[in-house]
Amino acid sequence: MNLNATLIAQLVVFLVFVWFTMKFVWPPITKALDERAKKISDGLAAADKAKTDLALAEKKVVDELRRARESASDLRGGAEKQSAQIIDEARAEAARIVAAAREAAEQEAGTAIQRAKESLRDQVAQLAVAGAEQILRREINAQVHAELLSNLKQELR
Repeated sequence: MNLNATLIAQLVVFLVFVWFTMKFVWPPITKALDERAKKISDGLAAADKAKTDLALAEKKVVDELRRARESASDLRGGAEKQSAQIIDEARAEAARIVAAAREAAEQEAGTAIQRAKESLRDQVAQLAVAGAEQILRREINAQVHAELLSNLKQELR
């Protein structure tokens, strides 16, 4: 065998192998590599989009929390204001009721005192008449004495 023929045969086999590899083996490998690169780039794009979406969602959450806190603060302020107003109204109503009760008690006491005075005057007059009647049983004109006691009663008022 000749060394040149062997080299030429090996060169032909090598060229056929390269042609076969480039025609039938290389395209599916490059296609698989391209698909994998596309999947990776799509995954990276999706990850970037997810990061952006996450940042937007976090911003929305922060904004909603801020609004909720402000709303709660407003509600609490309104409730405190309303409770203070109700307490003030209740205190004013209580003061009014106490004043009315005092006034009614004073009026009742005043009328009770007046009635007691009238009753005492009547009793004093009756006692005076009874005493005078016992002392002056022998006196003839009882109408004059009743008139005198009536005048005395009027003076006691």
